Amino acid sequence: MKIRLVQNGLITVIDDIDETISPPDNGFYWIEAGLFDLDLLQQLFGLHDLAIEDCIDEEEQRPKLEQYHNHYFIVINSIQFTNREIFLREVNLFLGEHYIITITKHPVDEMQRMPALLREEEVNAADLFLYHLVDQIVESYFDVIDQIEVMLENLEEQILLNTQKSQLNQIIGLRREILYAKKMIGPQRDLIAALNKKELVLIDDKLQKYFGDIHENAVKVAESFETFRDLIANLREAYQSALSGRANDIARIFTALTTIFMPLTIVTGIYGMNFTNMPELHTRYGYFIVLGFMFFLALGMYLIFKKKDWL
Repeated sequence: MKIRLVQNGLITVIDDIDETISPPDNGFYWIEAGLFDLDLLQQLFGLHDLAIEDCIDEEEQRPKLEQYHNHYFIVINSIQFTNREIFLREVNLFLGEHYIITITKHPVDEMQRMPALLREEEVNAADLFLYHLVDQIVESYFDVIDQIEVMLENLEEQILLNTQKSQLNQIIGLRREILYAKKMIGPQRDLIAALNKKELVLIDDKLQKYFGDIHENAVKVAESFETFRDLIANLREAYQSALSGRANDIARIFTALTTIFMPLTIVTGIYGMNFTNMPELHTRYGYFIVLGFMFFLALGMYLIFKKKDWL
């Protein structure tokens, strides 16, 4: 557990957790805790049992805001996109009048950037810390959106140029990841809307207006993932169309080849009957004449098909 006193962006490490019970003369306490610290924190700050259970629960929690008598419990999801997989990292926060407690089960990039951001913005209140953290988390979604857009464009180009079976697996996998993230984006948008519109005693009225900008970004994120779902459907149709077109091309080539060899087969069939009274069989150059005739016949048909773009 890391305990920090934040005063106008200046961070001081605190060793004694008991100091955090009383409000500081200036600033607030940021307590970065683990799951094993929850029992102690619950005793010190009176954290609600249901909120503690949500933190401990192994199942992913939907983004939400719960109001209790002296603190708020907030769940929000950070996002990462690695190796074509979307990972949602749950961030649990307890917001009090003079403290904020953050609990994560996995490393979260936005949390690691917070100390520098606190110094840069000279943050001096717990609700302002919450604002900057939520803003950073929502902004990270746009980075993932850019990566997904590039991947979709490259995949579409590959499908049009050279359709392969492996591309279907990529489409299905990307669709699964997008739907997975989309399930959490709606509740997260509602959470930010609540931070913007609800009358929250522990969040300054002036600061609530700034959550409106974050909410607009959250709406854009939700719309982008909705668009991705439609693009994935279009991409799958393009893949099926490309496969059908490829099959038609192959069928057209085989049909043309069959058509070319059909008259040649007739000629060889005629001269393969082996009747005794066939004058051509006894012609000295008949074999070469027939071969030449067959060659120019096949060549002529090939050139005609090529001109008509059938081959």
